[in-house]
Amino acid sequence: MIKIVVDAMGGDNSPTVNVSGVVKALNKIKDIKITLVGDETQLAALLAKEKYDKNRLEILHASEVISCNDKPTEAIKTKKDSSMSKAFELVRTDTEARALVSLGSTGALLAGTVLRVGRIRGVKRPAFCPILPTMIQGKIVGICDSGANVDCDPVYLQQFAIMGSLYMNKAYGVKNPKVALLNIGVEEEKGDALRKETYQLLSNTPSINFVGNMEARDLLSGEIDLVVCDGFSGNVLLKSTEGACLELMRLLKKSMMSSFKSKIGALLIKKKMYEVKDLMDYNNYGGAVLLGASKTVVKGHGSSKEEAVYQCIKQAYNMEANNLCTAIADKIVAATTTKTEE
Repeated sequence: MIKIVVDAMGGDNSPTVNVSGVVKALNKIKDIKITLVGDETQLAALLAKEKYDKNRLEILHASEVISCNDKPTEAIKTKKDSSMSKAFELVRTDTEARALVSLGSTGALLAGTVLRVGRIRGVKRPAFCPILPTMIQGKIVGICDSGANVDCDPVYLQQFAIMGSLYMNKAYGVKNPKVALLNIGVEEEKGDALRKETYQLLSNTPSINFVGNMEARDLLSGEIDLVVCDGFSGNVLLKSTEGACLELMRLLKKSMMSSFKSKIGALLIKKKMYEVKDLMDYNNYGGAVLLGASKTVVKGHGSSKEEAVYQCIKQAYNMEANNLCTAIADKIVAATTTKTEE
C-alpha cells in the first residue's frame, strides 16, 4: 500500500476539486492510502457527500493556507500550521508517507522540498518536469527543467537528462526515451557556451539516449520524448507553447461562429474538435513532478479540476510503484563515478 499526502487547500478551486480528485483516485487505485491535509471541517463536509473506502483515507487538520502572495521561503518557515507546511512535515517524518501532491504556490513547494524533504544524494538541483501532448496520438513529451533553476551549469543539465529519462520510462512506460537539448539550432556547434559544453557532456552519458539539439518549434512534433533545458528557457518554452495552443483554439472557435455556413461546418466536425480540445487539456496530464527530491513531489496547476488532481495522484503512485527515486539515486551515483574516473 502506497501512502500519498495531498495538500487539500492549495489551488484556485480548493478544497472541492482536491477532495473529488482524491475520492476518484481511491476508487480507481486500490493499493493507495491518502492523507488529506487542510481544514478538517471543510474536508469532512465535502467527504460526507462521497463514496469511498474510509479505511484508506485520513484527515490531518491545518488551520492556515500559503497563498501565491506569500514569500515562499518565509511562508514555509513561519506558517507552521499551513496545509503545505504540515504536509511537508508529515512526508518528512512518516516513513510510510512516500509522496506529496499540491496545487499550491510553486515557489513555496520548491522551498519546502529543499528545506523539509531534501534532495537525493548526489543530485545538484531538483527540477520540474511537466508533460505535454504531441501531434502523434498517444505520445507525450517532458520538459526538464521548466522553472526550478534559472541558472544552470552543464552538470545540472546532465542530471536533468538522467532524471527525466528515468521518469518518462518508469512513470509512462516510454522505452529508451529520446532526449534532446533545447537550442537555437540543431547543429552541434550551435548555441552559447553552456549549450555547447552540455551537448558534449550528454553525448558521453551512456545512461541516456541523446539525439542532439532541438529547436523550440519541434517540441510537439512527437519526435522527442524529453527536452532538457535550464529553468528559464524551459519556462518560456512551456508557457509560450501553452499560450499559442489556447489562442489557436480561441481563433478556431471565433472563426467557426462567424457565419451561418461556418456554424454548419462546425457542427459537422464538432466531435473531432472536442477530441482535439481534450488532447490539449492539461487536466488530462496531471502536474509537474519535482525530480531529484528524496521523496516524490508533484505540483499540479493552480486552476486544476478533479481530473487533474486524480492524474497528479496517479503520477505519484506510478513513480513510487516503480521506485523512481531509488533508480535516480543509482544512475546519478553511476554518472558521478564515471566522471570522477575520467
